[in-house]
Amino acid sequence: MIGFKVLLLSVLSLNTVSARAIDVADRNVESRATCVYHCGSVCYWQEDIDEARAQGYKYLKAGTTVGSNSYPHQYNNYEGFSFPTASPWYEFPILSSYVAYTGGSPGADRVVIDKSGNFDALITHTGASGNNFVACTKG
Repeated sequence: MIGFKVLLLSVLSLNTVSARAIDVADRNVESRATCVYHCGSVCYWQEDIDEARAQGYKYLKAGTTVGSNSYPHQYNNYEGFSFPTASPWYEFPILSSYVAYTGGSPGADRVVIDKSGNFDALITHTGASGNNFVACTKG
């Protein structure tokens, strides 16, 4: 009888742990499914933006660059966007593959940060003429 009670308590404990794990996973999927910005047809979640911003700032702070276009590099804002922070601004690729940029093709999308690593915007070449950028849309 004691063995049965121990087994029953063990099963109940595992079910409780499993239910909690599923609940946490569901909440993570739900928050991941909320698109913060669209660049063309690509949806970026907050964690993607945070990762690209942090990666770009890491290089900026170290005084190093990556890729053939030397990212991050100063963004001159020829398009006249209104950013929440003061210049200078820097652009760094944010990839539609959702991995941090470490070189190679930068794709069309960029995160814009200030000299302190603060987020300013997401911009894209998608839908822009020539080598210009257009703003990615929120939501």
